[in-house]
Amino acid sequence: MSLPAEPLGVAVLGGSNGGPPIIDPADAFAKIDDLYEEAKNFADGEPITTPEMAEAITALFDGLHEAGKEAEALRVAEKAPLDTRIDAIQSKYNPYVQPKKGKVAMGKDALGVLLTAWRVEQQRIAAAAADKARREAQALQAEATAAMQASAGNLAERERAEEIIGFAKEAERFAARSEKAATTGTGLRTKWVARLEDEEAALGWAYERSPELFTALCQQIADEAARSGVRTIPGFAVVEEKKAA
Repeated sequence: MSLPAEPLGVAVLGGSNGGPPIIDPADAFAKIDDLYEEAKNFADGEPITTPEMAEAITALFDGLHEAGKEAEALRVAEKAPLDTRIDAIQSKYNPYVQPKKGKVAMGKDALGVLLTAWRVEQQRIAAAAADKARREAQALQAEATAAMQASAGNLAERERAEEIIGFAKEAERFAARSEKAATTGTGLRTKWVARLEDEEAALGWAYERSPELFTALCQQIADEAARSGVRTIPGFAVVEEKKAA
């Protein structure tokens, strides 16, 4: 390990009319690069053994912190004009196209309620008609089968049976068309959703399906509780950790 060089300065291009100094981002980045390279000399897995080493590392730590603040300020300042422009564009378009809040979204939502109710009812009617057509086709098919069986040796009855078979085939085709019409081109979009009914069963299922994700969620909830001041959390040991600041 070696002690760091003298603190690195950031080049100033100079302000005008008494304004704040203008810092070149390239120099700010160079400062961070140099401090980072110096930090690598110390962050080699060896612990601090002397007050001097601790002081040097503290200086590097604070230097990186301040250099980071300078670079962040430059980033904010550089993108500020873009933010202003973006905000102006968003303000102009949001009343019309903002998701969930714009006129397009709210208008579609309101009309969608009416259309959904209408289309669901139309689909119900079409499905009922298709079901009726299917039952009629099945009845004709049964009648045709019975007529064919009864026509043995009777030409007139055979002709009648063939006629009924023709009706049954046409009824079958009509039923198929009715079923297709009841399930396609309805203007409805179907999706499957899970509605919670049994919390205990749901928690057990969720853990079995994805224990890693379930545990991570529990950890997140526990961490938030610990940060808020809770010191007793079932299943967790709330401990104090120290970190350089």
